[in-house]
Amino acid sequence: MPSVTDLYDPLTEEILHDPYPVLAQLREREPVFWHEGMGSWALTRYADSVRVLREHETFARDPRRTGGTVPEPSLSVQTLDPPQQNAVRSLFMTALRAQDLTAIEDRARLLVGERLDQLAGAGPFDVVAEIAVPLSVAVVANVLGVEPPPYGEFAAVSDAIMRSMDGGLNPALVEPGRIARQQLSDLVDSWFAASARPGLLARVWQAAAPDSDAPTWLYVKNTARVMFQGGYSTMVAAAGNAVHTLLAHPGALDRMRDGALLATGVDELVRFDGPVQGTTRTAVRSCRIGRVDIAPGQKVVPLFAAANRDPAAFTRADELVLDRTPNRHLGYGWGSHSCVGTTVAQAGLRALVAALNEHPARLASAGDGVRRRTATMRAFDTLPAALLP
Repeated sequence: MPSVTDLYDPLTEEILHDPYPVLAQLREREPVFWHEGMGSWALTRYADSVRVLREHETFARDPRRTGGTVPEPSLSVQTLDPPQQNAVRSLFMTALRAQDLTAIEDRARLLVGERLDQLAGAGPFDVVAEIAVPLSVAVVANVLGVEPPPYGEFAAVSDAIMRSMDGGLNPALVEPGRIARQQLSDLVDSWFAASARPGLLARVWQAAAPDSDAPTWLYVKNTARVMFQGGYSTMVAAAGNAVHTLLAHPGALDRMRDGALLATGVDELVRFDGPVQGTTRTAVRSCRIGRVDIAPGQKVVPLFAAANRDPAAFTRADELVLDRTPNRHLGYGWGSHSCVGTTVAQAGLRALVAALNEHPARLASAGDGVRRRTATMRAFDTLPAALLP
């Protein structure tokens, strides 16, 4: 019988294509297993994953709590644990709630519609480059209140950052990611230095200018960078996965013309084949998960892709159920470290699905997509499609 490390290598073509059968096998055979390549315990059950994400006292996101270090550019709301992160996260969430997401969603739907008009009748096109990337850049830039950077230029920077998330599997990815983070940090600095147009960053600036008594300005700037990069990369991956799922399930797109099914269906698309595959925590003290004893300092990785298909948490877990409620999936993480821009990502996906349904041409597959060779983020490099009369 192959070892679990051999069975689950997240960068093999088999796993990149469809990780769910292997993850289901592991959930039955060894739900908490040591993965040599990741140097961590991996969790496949929903309940275990949620427990690790909830218990901040036992499982640290901040490496400094277990004697590690964090490079200055990486100090953000996603690094800190409660209660240290509370002030910065509250600052951004308050500014986010003040945005008119309905108007942003409407503009996004119009943008996708315009892209579809340009692509209709022109033969096969790449969903990622032609729709997911421009949609994601526009939505996140609109929320933040900044000028959208050039698509191609920003996509390259984002790609280097996203790939560096797999630095534990391939250390060669770390330095290019560091350079890309610095490039993006410089861009964020320019946004704050300029007179910001209405948007999230303008509100953050007013509430936490560098000379104020607000939370550390370094965390604020880095969180703005994380929000732009994380929101963009997550939305691009989610949009590609969603279109792929809809193409593989005839009738699903048409059913989502119903407003109620659009709302629940977008959530279900993320549960069914979500963008973020897992996250890492470090045990602060000895603990036990299932039948496994975890030592202080050992890493633990909740595998969201496995948890979101756990039949103990979701009925008909391997089926696309567009009206699934409740749907407490882990597609955007969970709790205080969940994606700050979850509501933004959902608005972008609703805009995408609505625009596809509003357009007179029919979306059809034009060949097999190519999955991006990344473990942390499940995404397409290319996804060919066509618009047919």
